[in-house]
Amino acid sequence: MEVVAAMTQENPNLRVAVIDKDAPGGICLTRGCIPSKLLIYPASVVRTVEKSREFGINTEIKSIDFKAVMERMRSVIDRDVTMIRNAISQSKNIDYYTEQAEFTAPYTIKVGKETITSKLIFLSTGSRPSVPPVEGLQETGYLTSDTILKITQLPRSIAIIGGGYIAAEYGHFLSAMGAKVTIIGRNPQFIPEEEPEVSALAKRELQKHVTILTNHEVRKAEATSKGKKLTAVDRYSKKATEIVAEEILVATGRVPNTDILHPEKAGIETDSHGFIVADEYMQTSQLNIWVLGDADGNFLFKHVANHEAQVVYYNAVLKKKIKMDYHAVPHAVFTEPEIASVALREQEAIEKYGKDNILIGFYKYADTAKGEAMALKDDFVKVIVERDTGQILGAHIIGPEASVLIQEVINLMYTENQSLAPLTQAMHIHPALSEVVARAFQSFMTPDQYHHFLEDHSGFPLE
Repeated sequence: MEVVAAMTQENPNLRVAVIDKDAPGGICLTRGCIPSKLLIYPASVVRTVEKSREFGINTEIKSIDFKAVMERMRSVIDRDVTMIRNAISQSKNIDYYTEQAEFTAPYTIKVGKETITSKLIFLSTGSRPSVPPVEGLQETGYLTSDTILKITQLPRSIAIIGGGYIAAEYGHFLSAMGAKVTIIGRNPQFIPEEEPEVSALAKRELQKHVTILTNHEVRKAEATSKGKKLTAVDRYSKKATEIVAEEILVATGRVPNTDILHPEKAGIETDSHGFIVADEYMQTSQLNIWVLGDADGNFLFKHVANHEAQVVYYNAVLKKKIKMDYHAVPHAVFTEPEIASVALREQEAIEKYGKDNILIGFYKYADTAKGEAMALKDDFVKVIVERDTGQILGAHIIGPEASVLIQEVINLMYTENQSLAPLTQAMHIHPALSEVVARAFQSFMTPDQYHHFLEDHSGFPLE
């Protein structure tokens, strides 16, 4: 939508066709980032109230109005969707189509009963939840990250298939609301996209409220008199475990929507997973057809899509030849505790730069004045830099405000030298949480020293 707006401002006589079979606003607004965070914040309030007893504050949560929590989320989303729909519909430069589209030939799209052509096309077709081929799952019934937003009554118990960030976030939300939650992850590591020590701490803390099974593959689902039963098998021992819950949530990743579009009819190349292939300028294999967002399969985050939209606009409209840069893509997992990461993990940095050429900085929130005031324990910041240049290669944070604290690192990674120097030379407010980031960049070890430190650090969780 941002590209369309910019185009109409650049050339007021240009007509733009916007085709969207779903509610306007994209996945982020309608069934992703925004609705899920509207749900997760109340969950975090619940955990904060529970923790307040550690500070001598006697509190009690008398009840949680789950229906009100869901209705608040839906009312905010409905308001924003309506605002966007009205803005598009009322634009004199935009023809708004709300039916499904598909290519019939290069530069030719069928929308409902109408066929339109254009020499300039932007594809932002998004993605949808992936559903694994589990025996009996379709017959038993299940929720996805899309459909769970429509429920009005909290399931007494829920089994989540998948052990990634969607499972972690909804596990946090549903358990805080009062449901009995079991997460069943196929990977040996919980939230496998994160550093092992980050995942280990996240698992330990979330397990205070949620049952987490890792390295388990769900083989069968069936409806029983006691509820929906899943049979999961340990991938190492082959031992089977049965989980019975009132509801099932499938959170096993996402797949592209390109099969609906039939890009092959337009001469547009896709990869083995169905995502649209693009060059470094975001142009597809067909001249003047461009792609952005989940459709290209590169980092399925809204902030990445926003950045890609800018690159597409510069290249397609302004003809400036700007390359898309993915060297420092950040992300966050809004579970409890919060997680945020950017760029390389330790093993990736070692493979790219060599073990002898990197240093690792580590600091715990608890070792700062503000962290101690907040009664924090093992929450930490881990940073990775190149030894000789001080170039920041990656950062990983688990603890309160992780998604805010990491921005200080992200911004430096978009400077010319990507150096840690400005951060270490700058004053940091004392006592504030930002000190934990500064101190991580002042506490360097070699990779071997770092792992000896973790092994010797009493009580620190390791897989």
